[in-house]
Amino acid sequence: MTGTARFSGGGFVHVKNPHLEAMDEDVLYHLDLGTKTHDLPAMFGDIKHGMGIPSVSIMLHELIKLLHHAKCRDVTIIRIGTSGGLGVQAGSVVITDRAVDACFQPRFEQVVLGDVVVRGTDLDGGLVEELLACSEAIPDFPTLVGHTMCTYDFYEGQGRLDGALCSFSNERKLEYLKRAHDAGVRNIEMESTAFAALCGLCGLRAAVVCVTLLDRLEGDQIRASHEVLQEYQQRPQRLVAAFIRRRLGLRAAAGNTTSSH
Repeated sequence: MTGTARFSGGGFVHVKNPHLEAMDEDVLYHLDLGTKTHDLPAMFGDIKHGMGIPSVSIMLHELIKLLHHAKCRDVTIIRIGTSGGLGVQAGSVVITDRAVDACFQPRFEQVVLGDVVVRGTDLDGGLVEELLACSEAIPDFPTLVGHTMCTYDFYEGQGRLDGALCSFSNERKLEYLKRAHDAGVRNIEMESTAFAALCGLCGLRAAVVCVTLLDRLEGDQIRASHEVLQEYQQRPQRLVAAFIRRRLGLRAAAGNTTSSH
């Protein structure tokens, strides 16, 4: 989808179709929802986006159950988002080949009934290669494959010096981040290990595609302008849109690498 979403008064989404108001019921066929059969404001009116492993875990548990009950087949799930880069140019898109924890290990640890359960975080290698091949059609930003480090915390857990608590020096921070880089980590976020573990256990092909907003080896604060950051955030979407078009056998319009629908 191109362009910026438009809103009517009061912040509500503005739909540019005058015929909808005259309809007795609007049925959203592909979502199996309707304005008469479901209370859509109660169901979706207060949905907020969360952050980190708890949010993505809750969402995936229920999404995977939905896919099961709907008898979906050959499902591919791709997480897109933002991240901090590690030794890469801001605005780079990283396709995750391995999701690792804060000790650079490919594992997701969770306490279940008082016991620590360790799960693998393998991602689909073929999907990684397919996404990288799709990036060749989008030459205006760098795309690379690398490890993604997933942490439980945005500040101390990612070696930041700007949190309410900080128990380490800048020198120790840089030493840690350089060790992560040497281990193959190219970006840092807070969802990938749980995402990879849950999808893998449930037999779903999964990938993680995130844009980097800064190079953490150069600082902790994002310095880019709002306009630049908005453009950065569209980059994973553009890559995944190219992947979807390729899967569906569609071709982009000349000079346009984003979907117009």
